[in-house]
Amino acid sequence: MSDVIDVAQDKMNKTVAVLKRDLGGLRAGRANPQLLERITVDYYGTQTPINQLGTISSPEPRLLVISLWDQKLIPTVEKAIQKSDLGINPTNDGKFIRLIFPELTEERRKELVKVIRKKGEESKVAIRAIRREANETLKKQCKDSAITEDDQKRLEEKAQKLTDATIKDIDRIITEKEKEILTV
Repeated sequence: MSDVIDVAQDKMNKTVAVLKRDLGGLRAGRANPQLLERITVDYYGTQTPINQLGTISSPEPRLLVISLWDQKLIPTVEKAIQKSDLGINPTNDGKFIRLIFPELTEERRKELVKVIRKKGEESKVAIRAIRREANETLKKQCKDSAITEDDQKRLEEKAQKLTDATIKDIDRIITEKEKEILTV
């Protein structure tokens, strides 16, 4: 009976996890190896994330150093980073790729805040769609006499409470990320 709510909660948790992962990829003026997780390189015919091709370290707050296990990949990885939306030009000394992160401008910070809010709104829309789907399933179960009308109402209220809590969580995540981006 509450399987519908469990499934909805699982989907909502996954939506929040995707939002956190996406926001982790936005840079806040400091170097973070997580920024490179989305960038892939063609490695012997397979699209492979950079973090699986070597080690990524952050010796300084605004510097990432990539040490690849296969040195022949340096030009390929550099091109992939240049094509990405990071907006950073990599440099290399033949052994390491260095990414120097400049200080974010006020204009860039405001752009990032808009991106954060957009991602947050997309997540909220997804959460509401999950609630709608759960409610439709409950109505169908009631119509098929699998549950009573009282159970349907109770479970719909539970779905609404779950939706409200998840949206509140999304708002908190967005606010924290905005604060991180706007902190100079």
